[in-house]
Amino acid sequence: MLKIDTKGLKSFIPEEEIFELLEKTKNPSKSRVQEIIAKSLDKNRLSPEETATLINCEDPELIQELFKGARALKEKIYGNRIVLFAPLYVGNECVNDCAYCGFRISNKETHRNTLTMDQLEEEVRALESRGHKRLIMVYGEHPMYSPEFIRDTVLKTYETREGKGEIRRVNINAAPLDIEGFKTVKSAGIGTYQIFQESYHQESYKKFHPSGPKSNYLWRLYGLDRAMQAGIDDLGIGALMGLFDWRFEVMGLLYHTIHLENTFNIGPHTISFPRIEPAHNTAITEEPPYAVSDDDFKKLVAILRLAVPYTGLILTAREPIAIRNEVIGFGVSQIDAGSSIGIGDYSHKDEESFKKSQFVLGDQRSLDDVIRELATHGFLPSFCTACYRLGRTGEHFMEFAIPGFVKKFCTPNAILTVSEYVHDYGSEETIKAVTARIHKELEDFEDEKVKLELKQKLERVANGERDLYF
Repeated sequence: MLKIDTKGLKSFIPEEEIFELLEKTKNPSKSRVQEIIAKSLDKNRLSPEETATLINCEDPELIQELFKGARALKEKIYGNRIVLFAPLYVGNECVNDCAYCGFRISNKETHRNTLTMDQLEEEVRALESRGHKRLIMVYGEHPMYSPEFIRDTVLKTYETREGKGEIRRVNINAAPLDIEGFKTVKSAGIGTYQIFQESYHQESYKKFHPSGPKSNYLWRLYGLDRAMQAGIDDLGIGALMGLFDWRFEVMGLLYHTIHLENTFNIGPHTISFPRIEPAHNTAITEEPPYAVSDDDFKKLVAILRLAVPYTGLILTAREPIAIRNEVIGFGVSQIDAGSSIGIGDYSHKDEESFKKSQFVLGDQRSLDDVIRELATHGFLPSFCTACYRLGRTGEHFMEFAIPGFVKKFCTPNAILTVSEYVHDYGSEETIKAVTARIHKELEDFEDEKVKLELKQKLERVANGERDLYF
């Protein structure tokens, strides 16, 4: 039984300081903003004062400089790769009563379900048959979703095969655990463990999380500390934009990053910034307390990229297609595609799927459509999982990332994984678009030794070999 103990813990989110910084840095000069962007382009994490300064940019010309800087920084560190994944919802039982969530315990119109192992296998086979290689498995917060249950569902996912398909990496979005619980989940060979604080503003947090274990702000805030102590060094943080002022939440994400860096010498591997989207029978989602406009959303993504150069940014299918297509250029490194979020939807979608879903998706394109459009617009789709399996996580990841080795390893690995996709699953139009993209990538490749080896591996993929990587 999970014992929640926050004795001796204090929040590392300095609310007063955040408000003071946001006030003090209003109306920044052009030269100051340009100076901060230049610091970021040298691959340095920004300070709270610098980040607050960028947040206070209101001049349209300066905002365009933010966008330009974010694009340049993303290209410098990550290249033009976009990593693809899909969410797999395992169960929507929940003991919390979060005001914005379709899964909350008081929502009697939600169709509750938890996948059996046979149903889970069906879902995984359906995902693999469409070409997915990376998943994030999502669980409500309920005693039935114990660390042992999560471990066993992950192991079942890894062992399930459909044709040439396989899931090579499972990330987790689940409730905060104690240290022993995290160790149990880690034993299944997971990638990232993701915990969104939802709101870093304590008063707002309390208001929208009235009951259940999630109502404990500090237990959640220190969840990833316990994950680190359990040996999970690949962490994902996030805030739900719309519960409080997005400016404060961006600062909260930065202070959480700084806390992890100062405590464990490792920042988060990813940051997520979803906006509140409509959910069935959930009034607050129709008019969020602090709704974030499209313009502010674009701006906050660019600021996050500049503030934390080496942290992956995840843009989800909550957002409509037009916004996704635009924002992806401001420094995003991961997106989901071909997503369904109702329990059991991948294998058995029905007309009442919305009653078993946490919220409504804004982008319901197929994986094939997204891959084709990415390739057509100059991006390199990737299903790469090599870093996880070669131990390039945590501090080891930073050893590779900081000198720029990510581009050297990840671009060829991305090419190999998307080549697999088009051979096994791609439509005719997508094969053409991806093939053209791969040819362009090879033309631009500077390392002749790696280029030769990559061409040899691509021939092996064409001849039926799979899971080749650098």
